[in-house]
Amino acid sequence: MFERFTEAARSVVKGAVTHAERTDADSVTEEHLLLALLDLRGTRSAAAFDALGVSARRTSVESALADARRRGGLTRADTEALAGLGIDVTEIVSRVEAAHGAGALSGGRKPKRRWSSHRPFTRPAKDTLERSLRVALGRGDRHISDEHLLLALAARPGVVADVLADHGATYTALERAVAGGPSGDARAS
Repeated sequence: MFERFTEAARSVVKGAVTHAERTDADSVTEEHLLLALLDLRGTRSAAAFDALGVSARRTSVESALADARRRGGLTRADTEALAGLGIDVTEIVSRVEAAHGAGALSGGRKPKRRWSSHRPFTRPAKDTLERSLRVALGRGDRHISDEHLLLALAARPGVVADVLADHGATYTALERAVAGGPSGDARAS
């Protein structure tokens, strides 16, 4: 499937690995794919982010992703469902962090020994890459580009889609913005 990726899409995948390495993450996640997309310039996804004002609020996006990690990766829907059962996620996070330290639920624990510098993609990140192919084919495109990866992220329920939606980048808004973006295939800057 990687042979169908355009230069921009390959830059996203490589950038996601770089983000994972930079944060010493054990694996490459959807969050890393989103951050790599935010790094691009001169592409359809970059134009969509600019049109929706997401690029200007990168710090807010990163903060929202960090907050979700702090909650153990629970989505807004998960948090609301638990609240409906009388479970206050904020209170639970506070208690866990009081007992085990800040970020205890963020999955930051490392294995005792890493035998390889290779960082595998998580199942949700792999699903996003596979979904990008379906998005491309559904739009009549033969190649997978950065906009297909972005639309695949927005289409898949989860923290990344929640964060995008909270910043005005719903699937529908992104689809409209991508349609008006440049056709260039620039690399990340």
